[in-house]
Amino acid sequence: MNSLLAPGEPVTVHSPAGTVVGRSTGPVRRFLGIPYAEAPVGARRFAAPVRRGRFPEPYDASRHGATSQRVPLFATTTVPEPSVPGDDVLNLGIVAPAPAGDRRPFPVLVWIHGGAFLAGSPASPWYDGRAFARDGVVCVTVGYRLGVDGFAVLDDVPTNLGLRDLLLALDWVRENIAAFGGDPDRVTIAGQSAGGAAVLALLSSPAGDGRFHRAVSLSGGFFEGSGGVGFLEQLGRRLGVPPTRAGFGGCPVERIQRDVLDLRDERGVGQLMVGPVVGDDLLPVPVADGLAARGRDVPLLMGATGDEFDSGAPDATEDGESKEDAAGRAAGTRVTDTLFRAACPRAAAARRDAAAGTWLYSFEWPSPVLGGAAHCVDLPFFFDVLDAPGVTEALGPNPPTDLATAMHADLAGFVSGQEPSWARAAGVLGDTAREYGRPGTARVADTTGVFDPVVRTRPEAARTC
Repeated sequence: MNSLLAPGEPVTVHSPAGTVVGRSTGPVRRFLGIPYAEAPVGARRFAAPVRRGRFPEPYDASRHGATSQRVPLFATTTVPEPSVPGDDVLNLGIVAPAPAGDRRPFPVLVWIHGGAFLAGSPASPWYDGRAFARDGVVCVTVGYRLGVDGFAVLDDVPTNLGLRDLLLALDWVRENIAAFGGDPDRVTIAGQSAGGAAVLALLSSPAGDGRFHRAVSLSGGFFEGSGGVGFLEQLGRRLGVPPTRAGFGGCPVERIQRDVLDLRDERGVGQLMVGPVVGDDLLPVPVADGLAARGRDVPLLMGATGDEFDSGAPDATEDGESKEDAAGRAAGTRVTDTLFRAACPRAAAARRDAAAGTWLYSFEWPSPVLGGAAHCVDLPFFFDVLDAPGVTEALGPNPPTDLATAMHADLAGFVSGQEPSWARAAGVLGDTAREYGRPGTARVADTTGVFDPVVRTRPEAARTC
């Protein structure tokens, strides 16, 4: 069967946005590819998102919608990330429990995918919310504009269009999710990598106030960009157009994405080409400063993998490690520690006095395929989908199911309103954090000093997402 098509029998929901027809399989209902905004094409391409009008006829939500990604970030990615053609890229999918009599509405998880703000796909089978639905959580996956279309700074173009897309999606959730069994007063935003960075940006933004109630950042960080001004000039020369709204607007999205990725390869994969921009109405101050002032009533759960970009087996010879290997390992360690892991105590320190609290975790289980707890390997454990396509290729044939059960339970509990059982973090040496899967210890263990500065010696990851 087409992996983009939801299994099961038709099921109909009547929402404020109109009638939506999805698919039901036992206790799980799926409603995929629901547009929350008008397609960003033509005059709307570099404009603020426009709320989608009420569907005049029943909307077929039986398959994943179009993706902003036209070109994957790498030829081989850890996370399976299908590109789906079409213009209606501002859509969302809902995986919800079947109605359960008169019980109260279910808490809601809104998931933001990663991909360096250049790529990624909400249609990934690793983001299937079936385990959350099983555990009484409505899971919503959101598509948003990426790359130049989502985050470039251009004259006469609103900044941070990708974040504006996400905010409009959250408005759609607030207004419609009750029809799908969700509680609009218990919404958690969560994301990984660039998605985790987007979570922190929204938590720090005055525009985020009241739109969500809890936040989870997996391998996120403070990924603010400059809007790619110098990079956009290079891109314009490559495309043969001026680096303006009119110039880029006349180029197909796919062509722009291909040239952006080619430039990224030339400039160095580790460089962030675009990302949230500071200095507008959404992000008036840097994200870390915003976290110190806003979102004080929003509990935050934040963590990283133990190796991120410094996993993998070194290519050593009998004479020892080559200079090239050593340089690659050092570069991966810098990215791991400065971009991802250091963000955890930094966010906790910014929120030290927040009444809602901050909790940290570290995912330490080493994939035998990738040679460590690499970037993205925690995702099938978070979603408890170890049987999903691509998991064996990334994690080997026997990833620990008990670890997925434990990690997913902690996350589902947090989304449902529970306070984590380990101590809050304050961004100081010796903070407590929960470790998942460290070799030689219990599958789940609470310890101190996990994010204290350390000398790391693991080599660079072979693949990324």
